[in-house]
Amino acid sequence: MAEPQLNFVKCLGQGGLHRMAYWEWPCRAALPAGEKAPVLVCVHGLSRQGRDFDALAEVLSARYRVICPDVVGRGRSDWLAQAAGYQVQAYVADMVTLLARLDVEQVDWVGTSMGGLIGMGLAALPGSPVRRLVLNDVGPSIQFDALQRIGSYLGQPRHFASVEEGTAYLWSISESFGPHTPEQWARLSAPMFKPEGEGFKLHYDPQIAQAFHAVTPELAQAGSAALWYAYDALRCPTLLLRGATSDLLSAETAQAMTQRGPRAQLHEFAGVGHAPTLVQPDQIARVRDFLEAA
Repeated sequence: MAEPQLNFVKCLGQGGLHRMAYWEWPCRAALPAGEKAPVLVCVHGLSRQGRDFDALAEVLSARYRVICPDVVGRGRSDWLAQAAGYQVQAYVADMVTLLARLDVEQVDWVGTSMGGLIGMGLAALPGSPVRRLVLNDVGPSIQFDALQRIGSYLGQPRHFASVEEGTAYLWSISESFGPHTPEQWARLSAPMFKPEGEGFKLHYDPQIAQAFHAVTPELAQAGSAALWYAYDALRCPTLLLRGATSDLLSAETAQAMTQRGPRAQLHEFAGVGHAPTLVQPDQIARVRDFLEAA
């Protein structure tokens, strides 16, 4: 398996500068002199990290320069001193800084859950660089019961004697991701841990849970109105992926997204909840076909 390059970019936040890590998969295509490969940015979910996209990037780097950031507070990126900085609007600003570092005018975007909300926020801006957008199991209306489920484990202190023990724990809270072989799950899980003493801890800052736990049904409803406003502002072709049993993106919301805003193409994956991991061949093929349809 090829390995991506780890790079860093400094971003400005409420408490000063912080480093955001990003994993880069160089394009393998032989390009004419002076021609640059198109760029694909893949952004992970709330408590995940950029190596989630290894399987997808291995395939799509045949055509793309693939960039997979660790959103601040996750993976190899810095943790923030102020928990209030863990907000989607701030993550969008970090991505603008990243694109300036990459020196690109246009990108395609794949965003899983939170990464989709970041992509939606960026794509809704006037003059957005997003050419084509893939929203993976997320939309403007998010089911509050799913938020409560995620909140039941997010930010809880965990220590594991081994990566294998941690991998088993992650499976216990992630079975909705759908069927995976033991090898696939081990590969997805390995980057999720950091050494701590004689064992391991989860890779993310527990403070990311503070803003999450503060969400009430009333705040969620108000946030949904703002997200629908952003979604309706989208002008780029959009693919919406949904796990057929997702508890975060309802079937009703998914259907509404096909009727308004960019009128997203909808594709559901049977036997999967929240959220498809984009490691299965049919999932990778669906993303590739959409991105290459232009």
